[in-house]
Amino acid sequence: MYGKLRPAPDRDSAAWWERLARHEFAVQRCDGCQAARFPPRAFCPACRTEGWRWEAVEPEGTVESWIVNHQAFVPGVREPYVVVLVRLAAVPDCLLHGGWAADGEPAYGQAVRGVYADIDDDLVLLNWRPVR
Repeated sequence: MYGKLRPAPDRDSAAWWERLARHEFAVQRCDGCQAARFPPRAFCPACRTEGWRWEAVEPEGTVESWIVNHQAFVPGVREPYVVVLVRLAAVPDCLLHGGWAADGEPAYGQAVRGVYADIDDDLVLLNWRPVR
Protein backbone atom coordinates (compact mmCIF):
# COMPACT_ATOMS: atom_id res chain seq x y z
CA MET A 1 0.00 0.00 0.00
CA TYR A 2 2.72 2.50 0.89
CA GLY A 3 4.97 1.60 -2.05
CA LYS A 4 7.77 4.13 -2.38
CA LEU A 5 6.18 6.51 0.15
CA ARG A 6 7.84 4.98 3.20
CA PRO A 7 9.83 6.53 6.02
CA ALA A 8 13.52 6.69 5.15
CA PRO A 9 15.49 5.97 8.33
CA ASP A 10 18.76 7.86 8.55
CA ARG A 11 21.80 7.53 10.80
CA ASP A 12 19.98 9.13 13.73
CA SER A 13 16.52 7.58 13.36
CA ALA A 14 17.28 4.00 12.22
CA ALA A 15 17.43 2.61 15.78
CA TRP A 16 14.12 4.33 16.63
CA TRP A 17 12.40 2.70 13.63
CA GLU A 18 13.85 -0.67 14.65
CA ARG A 19 12.42 -0.25 18.16
CA LEU A 20 9.05 0.80 16.74
CA ALA A 21 9.02 -2.36 14.60
CA ARG A 22 9.31 -4.33 17.87
CA HIS A 23 6.43 -2.29 19.36
CA GLU A 24 8.79 -0.42 21.69
CA PHE A 25 8.56 3.33 22.17
CA ALA A 26 11.64 5.15 23.39
CA VAL A 27 13.27 8.56 23.43
CA GLN A 28 16.89 9.50 23.80
CA ARG A 29 18.19 10.59 27.23
CA CYS A 30 21.33 12.77 27.26
CA ASP A 31 24.24 11.43 29.32
CA GLY A 32 25.36 15.01 30.04
CA CYS A 33 22.34 17.04 31.10
CA GLN A 34 19.80 14.17 31.35
CA ALA A 35 17.39 15.93 28.96
CA ALA A 36 14.97 13.62 27.16
CA ARG A 37 14.65 14.29 23.46
CA PHE A 38 12.83 13.30 20.34
CA PRO A 39 13.37 13.06 17.42
CA PRO A 40 16.64 11.11 17.72
CA ARG A 41 19.79 13.12 17.06
CA ALA A 42 23.54 12.61 17.42
CA PHE A 43 23.96 15.64 19.71
CA CYS A 44 21.89 16.95 22.59
CA PRO A 45 20.23 20.23 21.56
CA ALA A 46 20.46 21.49 25.15
CA CYS A 47 24.14 20.88 26.01
CA ARG A 48 25.65 19.54 22.74
CA THR A 49 26.83 16.32 24.41
CA GLU A 50 27.28 13.37 22.06
CA GLY A 51 26.55 10.70 24.70
CA TRP A 52 23.02 9.40 25.09
CA ARG A 53 21.00 6.25 25.72
CA TRP A 54 17.57 5.01 24.73
CA GLU A 55 14.93 5.22 27.44
CA ALA A 56 11.62 3.41 27.15
CA VAL A 57 8.65 5.69 27.81
CA GLU A 58 4.93 5.24 27.46
CA PRO A 59 3.59 6.49 24.12
CA GLU A 60 1.21 8.94 25.75
CA GLY A 61 0.49 12.61 25.31
CA THR A 62 -2.10 15.20 24.41
CA VAL A 63 -3.44 16.39 21.08
CA GLU A 64 -1.79 19.65 20.09
CA SER A 65 -3.30 19.96 16.62
CA TRP A 66 -4.82 17.89 13.82
CA ILE A 67 -5.88 18.06 10.21
CA VAL A 68 -8.56 16.22 8.27
CA ASN A 69 -7.04 15.30 4.94
CA HIS A 70 -9.47 14.97 2.05
CA GLN A 71 -6.91 14.06 -0.62
CA ALA A 72 -5.40 10.61 -0.95
CA PHE A 73 -1.63 11.06 -1.16
CA VAL A 74 -0.91 7.37 -0.63
CA PRO A 75 -2.57 4.76 -2.86
CA GLY A 76 -4.87 2.49 -0.88
CA VAL A 77 -5.43 4.93 2.01
CA ARG A 78 -9.07 5.93 2.27
CA GLU A 79 -9.85 9.57 2.69
CA PRO A 80 -10.79 11.55 4.55
CA TYR A 81 -8.25 10.65 7.19
CA VAL A 82 -7.03 12.49 10.26
CA VAL A 83 -3.40 13.24 11.07
CA VAL A 84 -2.73 14.38 14.64
CA LEU A 85 0.15 16.24 16.24
CA VAL A 86 0.75 14.98 19.79
CA ARG A 87 2.76 16.56 22.61
CA LEU A 88 4.52 13.68 24.36
CA ALA A 89 3.92 13.44 28.12
CA ALA A 90 7.48 12.12 28.69
CA VAL A 91 9.07 14.91 26.60
CA PRO A 92 6.77 17.96 26.72
CA ASP A 93 8.94 19.88 24.25
CA CYS A 94 8.39 17.17 21.65
CA LEU A 95 5.65 17.05 19.06
CA LEU A 96 5.07 13.80 17.20
CA HIS A 97 2.61 13.23 14.38
CA GLY A 98 0.67 10.13 13.49
CA GLY A 99 -2.62 8.82 12.23
CA TRP A 100 -5.85 8.98 14.21
CA ALA A 101 -6.99 5.47 15.20
CA ALA A 102 -10.50 6.36 16.38
CA ASP A 103 -13.86 7.44 15.04
CA GLY A 104 -14.64 11.13 14.94
CA GLU A 105 -12.19 13.98 15.26
CA PRO A 106 -9.74 14.57 18.10
CA ALA A 107 -9.99 17.57 20.42
CA TYR A 108 -7.26 19.98 21.47
CA GLY A 109 -5.72 18.82 24.74
CA GLN A 110 -7.31 15.37 24.52
CA ALA A 111 -5.30 12.63 26.23
CA VAL A 112 -4.08 10.01 23.75
CA ARG A 113 -2.07 6.84 23.67
CA GLY A 114 0.03 5.48 20.83
CA VAL A 115 -1.00 2.28 19.08
CA TYR A 116 1.24 0.33 16.75
CA ALA A 117 0.05 -0.05 13.17
CA ASP A 118 1.67 -3.02 11.46
CA ILE A 119 1.50 -1.93 7.83
CA ASP A 120 3.49 -4.88 6.48
CA ASP A 121 6.48 -7.04 7.42
CA ASP A 122 8.86 -4.09 7.06
CA LEU A 123 6.84 -1.13 8.30
CA VAL A 124 5.28 -0.27 11.65
CA LEU A 125 3.84 3.20 12.26
CA LEU A 126 2.60 4.84 15.44
CA ASN A 127 -0.99 6.04 15.44
CA TRP A 128 -2.94 7.67 18.26
CA ARG A 129 -6.24 6.95 19.97
CA PRO A 130 -8.07 8.59 22.87
CA VAL A 131 -7.40 7.43 26.41
CA ARG A 132 -10.66 6.18 27.87
